[in-house]
Amino acid sequence: MSNGMRVAGILLLGTALTSPSLAFAQEIPPGNDPSTEQAEEEALGQIDPAEDLDAGPEISVPGGDVIIVTGRRTRDPQRSSGQVLSILSAEDIARTGEGDIAGALTRVTGLSVVGNGRVFVRGLGDRYSLALLNGLPLPSPEPLSRVVPLDIFPTNVIASSLVQKTYSANFPGEFGGGVINLTTRAVPEESFLTLSAGIGLDTITSFNDGLTYFGSDLDPFGFDNGNRDIPSNLQAFLDSGQRIEDTPIATQEGIAGQIFPLNLVTLQKDNGLPPNFSGNIAGGTSFEIGDGTYLGVLATAGISNSWRNRNVRSQQATQDLATLTEDFTNFITDNNVLVNGLLSFGVEADDFTLRWTNLYIRDTLKTARLATGTRFLLGADGFDFINQNTAWFERQLIDTQLVGEFEFDRLSVDLRGGFAQTDREAPFDATFSYTRTNVPDDTPDVIDSIGEQFAVYLNRASDTGLSRVSFDDLREKLRYAGADFTYEFSDRFNATIGGAYTDTDRRSSRREFLPFAQVSPVTVTDADGNPFTFTPDPQIIPIIGLRRPGDIINGASLALLDITLDEANPFPVFDAALEIFGAYGKLTYVPVDPLTIEAGVRYETADQSVQLDQSVFDTPILGATPTALDNDYFLPGVTVTYLASDDLQFRLAASRTLARPQFRELVEQNYFDPESNRTFRGNPFLIDSTLFNAEARAEYYLGGPDKISLAAFYKKINDPIEAFVISSAGGGFLTSYANAPEAKLFGAELEGQYSFDLMDLGDFFLTRQFVVRANYTYTNSEIGVQAGDTTFVPPSGAADATLYFDDGDRLTGQSDHVANLQLGLEDTERTSQLTLLLNYASDRVTSRGFQQPDVIEDPGLTVDLVGRQAFTVMGKEIELELEARNIFGRDNFEFQEFNGNRIEINSFEVGRRFSASLSVDF
Repeated sequence: MSNGMRVAGILLLGTALTSPSLAFAQEIPPGNDPSTEQAEEEALGQIDPAEDLDAGPEISVPGGDVIIVTGRRTRDPQRSSGQVLSILSAEDIARTGEGDIAGALTRVTGLSVVGNGRVFVRGLGDRYSLALLNGLPLPSPEPLSRVVPLDIFPTNVIASSLVQKTYSANFPGEFGGGVINLTTRAVPEESFLTLSAGIGLDTITSFNDGLTYFGSDLDPFGFDNGNRDIPSNLQAFLDSGQRIEDTPIATQEGIAGQIFPLNLVTLQKDNGLPPNFSGNIAGGTSFEIGDGTYLGVLATAGISNSWRNRNVRSQQATQDLATLTEDFTNFITDNNVLVNGLLSFGVEADDFTLRWTNLYIRDTLKTARLATGTRFLLGADGFDFINQNTAWFERQLIDTQLVGEFEFDRLSVDLRGGFAQTDREAPFDATFSYTRTNVPDDTPDVIDSIGEQFAVYLNRASDTGLSRVSFDDLREKLRYAGADFTYEFSDRFNATIGGAYTDTDRRSSRREFLPFAQVSPVTVTDADGNPFTFTPDPQIIPIIGLRRPGDIINGASLALLDITLDEANPFPVFDAALEIFGAYGKLTYVPVDPLTIEAGVRYETADQSVQLDQSVFDTPILGATPTALDNDYFLPGVTVTYLASDDLQFRLAASRTLARPQFRELVEQNYFDPESNRTFRGNPFLIDSTLFNAEARAEYYLGGPDKISLAAFYKKINDPIEAFVISSAGGGFLTSYANAPEAKLFGAELEGQYSFDLMDLGDFFLTRQFVVRANYTYTNSEIGVQAGDTTFVPPSGAADATLYFDDGDRLTGQSDHVANLQLGLEDTERTSQLTLLLNYASDRVTSRGFQQPDVIEDPGLTVDLVGRQAFTVMGKEIELELEARNIFGRDNFEFQEFNGNRIEINSFEVGRRFSASLSVDF
């Protein structure tokens, strides 16, 4: 049996990947299995798989899984693999019409996306989902996650996506819900050039009023022209090693005069937001450079610009939710620009493949916000607030990978190496808070009160209504190297050994400054001409940069005010590192024809550290708790596949895996997430979680791509990490993390696909079929906590776990029910598709409520319609795609609820979205 039958590493799609429409050109009637002879020839590379409907996608994974097939031939990797796989090919991704891979993955059984691109597998948070690119790990540009958010990957650079739900030792040990492996487009077999462009509308955003600020001339392209560079006075201070309170007032005023530039902090109304647009170009070629050796080059580039309005309702209340303590509405306009580029070189011969892949992704978010609301605990009538925020968040990924796959008769060797760097910068994240105390002018002991007017408060009397500006900078670097050796001892037995080294380091900085007005006592005269001395209330209406000497408030000249700065974050810079070495052995054995056993064990040792950078200031910084986790594990995994008949097979799988705390969860440093509108702070006492996983599955294949499968799964998690929220003293929620004692999760999956031939309905339907794709996942999870259990939270350390968790609570992020339904009318000979897509997820906990009800998100049902049609104009192949998203206008709901009382946490209206795109092949 040739090693050419590997699931990964062999090039199976070729032209079908670079020209998806060809994937529907077929010579075999749908529903019929290809002949054994043809399958064997294709496995040996003698047939162009683009000519056949059943051609499988190319998948690049570490270890290059070998499939042993006895008495049968199959090219379906989901069926032939020794593990449980779900695969989205380029055609599957195109069918969903999604613009990024995170959206496309929501159509996979048991997967859901929470927030900005974080993929949850079977209700487990993104910490339990490992994301790889061509089998290599990636750093994350997100402070909240060590797993790269998948919404930054446009679908035009991804050839296939594999989701493996059972553990095999060739993957890293951080495997809880599953691994998501993205494979980029590979070397084309034919030259091609494709241009595409699209336009989109949102019913509550496009051509409607929005908010913005100037920024820079290059903002529409996702870049800055230098306006957001660190100001000179601030940079000099940062380089000095001083603390802000130790610098002269003149120095502080010099900094304050530069960190609120009008073009970056002045909120403006936009009377008509533009439509969304996108453009892409892709091209590639290959040519023979030797006898049977081919060199290929592939390049893609794209840009998309989208706008979104949100009017977010956020409330807080007493413990029983009966009385509101805070009620805000925040109008937000986000402008998101995604720029990407891919350059890949490949050399292919009969016995080796070399690929060098270079990927660049830049994702920027320009946000403008205006929040209005009341905090009721600050006075009889409450204090009213108007908070304006302008911010710019840029995420950037640069990745280069070199992969070599070599065949030496029965020996296969895979070598992999790569370097990746991610950056996230958020300069001039500025908030101005205007407060109205509602104290009337005639209140006793109040002189010249302006309590009926909104004012910028610049005093230290309260931690509410504070204006501030922050500068965030995160850089993460990842180096990876791995080698795998597979030897085929016989047609029934092969073994693989391999090793991998990963070195990740991150530096995260947040410098946040609050301006205050320092005043001296002044002497004034009352109405009778009698002098008296008092200290004015340092509240001013004009913005700092616009204050004028001679302005009088409360009888004091603004010329008497000295502007000073406080640095809000006592721990401004953290360094984090994670070094992992893994070695594994794995074998695949067929003791008798119907039975296949794949078993392996991985040894993994890791050093993870997070600590405060003491070099920031000249004097040491006290109070921050460092984290140093040094653990090693043996992680076994086994999957048994039994072929009951040519169409029916059963699988049993069991494994032990782990989940490490993510960097941001360990850092005692506040971070505001613009998506969830909440502030996060880490917990340095977190420890690793360990998991036991088990699964049983039955798969029945109906012919061609049609199939049905049923699975049951179980997981036991020791020390799972859960998010919880507490009310912040300054208003809003603060989210942190803690280890729960244990949790159990079990559930079931049902998945099916069936195609109905429509040729009997007439000539129009001669080559058309109606396709039904459906999946449903039921998940139940329970946290276990008993009296006497402890958890560890800062600053004190050990704490009663029952204060943070209730026995029987479900895990955060877990929906009991997740379902997808696709109803499609498709042409089997050319691209002509109309697909109705329904996605449903029941409510899920986003954060534990600390001595309050949990925070719940209700995703509900969304309905989309996607149409694709190819036609020829003047000899050019053109494809038109039309999309209608969120047809029934499902809104976003995140709330707390108790005894009939409900408050909104992050709820807002979501618009219907319509788009059209056109691509041309040259």
